[in-house]
Amino acid sequence: MWYVYILKSELDGKLYVVSTDNLKRRFREHEQGRSKSTKNRRSLTLEAYIAVKEETIARSLEEYLKTGSGIATLRKRILTSEAQRA
Repeated sequence: MWYVYILKSELDGKLYVVSTDNLKRRFREHEQGRSKSTKNRRSLTLEAYIAVKEETIARSLEEYLKTGSGIATLRKRILTSEAQRA
């Protein structure tokens, strides 16, 4: 199983979209500052995750959610609290 997950930085509110095959391990690495992209943005909250069967699907979804259209979909359809603030 692969996961596409969305983290939110409590520091600046920035969203991070990432994929992994081990969600618990990766989140722990983010919390411990062992991930380059979020090292200086702690503390982080796990806002949502999507489980899929294949890595290729997870990577494609991650790539899409990082586009302008994907971010809009993410905020409007997945992170409903984000849509309320916009």
